[in-house]
Amino acid sequence: TEFKKFLATIDKTVPEGLDVYIVADNYGTHKTPAIKAWLAKHPRFHMHFTPTGSSWLNQVERWFAHLTEQKIRRGTHKSVQALEADIRAWVKSWNDDPKPFVWKKTADEILDSLSRYLQRITGQTARDQLKQRISEAGH
Repeated sequence: TEFKKFLATIDKTVPEGLDVYIVADNYGTHKTPAIKAWLAKHPRFHMHFTPTGSSWLNQVERWFAHLTEQKIRRGTHKSVQALEADIRAWVKSWNDDPKPFVWKKTADEILDSLSRYLQRITGQTARDQLKQRISEAGH
C-alpha cells in the first residue's frame, strides 16, 4: 500500500535512535492488518489519530488546501518536474516564514452557523438534537 511505502520511507530517513510520532486521520487505510503488522514490527512508530468527523480541526488539511489553491490550481506547469520544483519552492518559502491559520469566528459564531445549517437540513436546531440524544440515552 501507499501508506506502508510512506512509513518505510520515514523509517529509512529518520535516524534509528529516534521515535517517530505520526498524526493521521482515521482513514481506514491507516489501520489495515498489513499496517498494524508493520507497526508492531516497528515499535518506535507511534500513531495518533484525529477524531472521526473532525476534519475541520485538521489544520494540515487547510495547509494542503492552501498549497493547492496557490500552486496547483493557479499554476501553468509544463511538466511534473516543473510542478514539483514550484511546490518545493513554495514549501521552502512557507517554512522560512510560516503564517499561522487563525480562527476568524468565535466558537459561538461557529455553533450558531452550524445550528442554522442543521435547522435547514433536519428541521431541528443543534440544541433540539442534543436534547433528543440526551433523552434517548436515558439521562
